[in-house]
Amino acid sequence: MIDSTRNSLIKRYQSFILGGDIDKNNLILDIFLYQSNNNSIYKRFIKYLGINPENIHEVKKIPFLPASFFKKHKIVSGNWHEEKIFESSSTTGMTPSQNYIRDLDFYLKNATFCFEEKFESLKNYCFFALLPSYLERNTSSLIYMVDHFIKSSGCGGFYKYDYEKLLEDMNSYRGNRKKVLFGVTFALLQMAEKFPVFLNDVLVMETGGMKGRGKELHRDEVHNILRNKLNISTVYSEYGMTELLSQSYSTGDGLFELSKSMDILISDIYDPFSYLENGKQGKINVIDLANIDTCSFIATDDLGIKYNDKTFKVLGRTDESDVRGCNLLFI
Repeated sequence: MIDSTRNSLIKRYQSFILGGDIDKNNLILDIFLYQSNNNSIYKRFIKYLGINPENIHEVKKIPFLPASFFKKHKIVSGNWHEEKIFESSSTTGMTPSQNYIRDLDFYLKNATFCFEEKFESLKNYCFFALLPSYLERNTSSLIYMVDHFIKSSGCGGFYKYDYEKLLEDMNSYRGNRKKVLFGVTFALLQMAEKFPVFLNDVLVMETGGMKGRGKELHRDEVHNILRNKLNISTVYSEYGMTELLSQSYSTGDGLFELSKSMDILISDIYDPFSYLENGKQGKINVIDLANIDTCSFIATDDLGIKYNDKTFKVLGRTDESDVRGCNLLFI
């Protein structure tokens, strides 16, 4: 019964993102009901709040599980054995978040959908990756995603700290594909300071990540430095988390466009059950419809603003949250 319900939700989700006649709110509510019954940690959390899942008929009434729970508990819906465990980057002494992946192929297909939904087919790009701190461990979801992009396109590669080799390979590429550089923030800044160049033909995609490697900077500061040093007009960004299967992308000005597989609600900083109207600053709560096997409703420690049904901005981190490895923003 559990597997049949899960498989039905997966099929409805896949139909929804591909444009099928699926009501989004009903899908979200059905995912919630499934997880509230079959995710032991989420079920206990809901019970602790004194909420009866059967009485939830509006998306805004759904409780969001704090992202910190992924550090202390195995968050899964149903009973299955994982193919992979993704872990967040973490500074010394901090516990990383863990995301148990039931189907790695599903994760990679979903990541591909999120990218191609915003841009073009992977085969139209050559992917270069400057992700040294992530390459040093084999549990990064970002590494698996970018590696999949490189293999699917058949073009590009990973670079650790060899900035000169990376710049040489990007500049010498003579194919007709668009060049994309996925880069962790501290490495992009180091490269820009040491080797200011013209990368006006490269789509530079910063993924966050200072990890204690220098002063924490606001995203606007980072983008200004990169634009000036690399002589580019726009810095692109990716918003994702270890706890999520989906990503959203920004094509400039730090303004992210929600993937069809995601939605966010902005809650009051001091009252997690009070949701704010568009244009107001608060905490980001993510609905990831692809997280059917774990938990689709996650309260992050990120501050943000939702402008409309499609766009949002990430502003920083709440003061009480850990300074995690992928943290970029402080206001």
